[in-house]
Amino acid sequence: MSHGARFEDLGIGVGLRTVHYGHIVENGPAVDWFEILSENYMNTAGRPLHFLDQIAERYPIVMHGVSLSIGSTDELDWDYLRGLKELRQRVGARWVSDHLCWTGVMGKNSHDLLPMPFTEEALRHTAARIRAVQDFLGAPLVLENPSSYAEFAESTTDEATFIAELLREADARLLLDVNNVYVSAFNHGFDASEYLKRLPLDRVVQFHVAGHTQHDTHIIDSHSGPVIDAVWQLLADAWRLGARAPLLLEWDADIPEFEQVHAEALRAKEILKRVNDAGRAA
Repeated sequence: MSHGARFEDLGIGVGLRTVHYGHIVENGPAVDWFEILSENYMNTAGRPLHFLDQIAERYPIVMHGVSLSIGSTDELDWDYLRGLKELRQRVGARWVSDHLCWTGVMGKNSHDLLPMPFTEEALRHTAARIRAVQDFLGAPLVLENPSSYAEFAESTTDEATFIAELLREADARLLLDVNNVYVSAFNHGFDASEYLKRLPLDRVVQFHVAGHTQHDTHIIDSHSGPVIDAVWQLLADAWRLGARAPLLLEWDADIPEFEQVHAEALRAKEILKRVNDAGRAA
């Protein structure tokens, strides 16, 4: 693979959120690593960077963005990419990720992660943009599978197959969000376990788990509350199928004390240990 980045086995991390800044700096909790939302620290100064600089001196940092809009038909935002690269260098981020989506058109940001059409034209267009971003960053781009609530009628393939072909074409890597798999499988009525089998699991370099909000007819990817057992099971399924990567818990709404968030993330250790033990016993 190109751009020779090192994807380390960082262990189990949590998303860095402002409500936890003081606790982390004062107490130095035994967390393996933190993921930051890139846009929170770009084109800003003062308190966010003050705390981030201190935390980045003590913990590995991974960057995760929401505004790259890799699937858009707009030109790539080179000012945004320069800011992304500068932040990566500032904090020594291990890698940079964003979502397989588009966020707007004609320079207007919807501030939402909009679904892609799964067509050959979209694949070629997006792969070219991924390659351009990777060349600029001098590192592989890590893309997250989306959660979605609507689909394009013009799609000619399914999401998992599209992701697999796109990542191979662009030589990019995958952030496998198993909560997103669960959410989209419920919303669109597909089999989550079969979806995992069609992904290029050898390209997974990070996992996400999170809570969500269940409604009668659909699920919202709210990143609120604990991870449900069915999502942990999908993580175990992906691990059993051969995916190996560090894991991060996202908790973005009704955020509790840091210890509770960290404890929820650490549930992954016992779950993955059971998978490993079962594999050795087989």
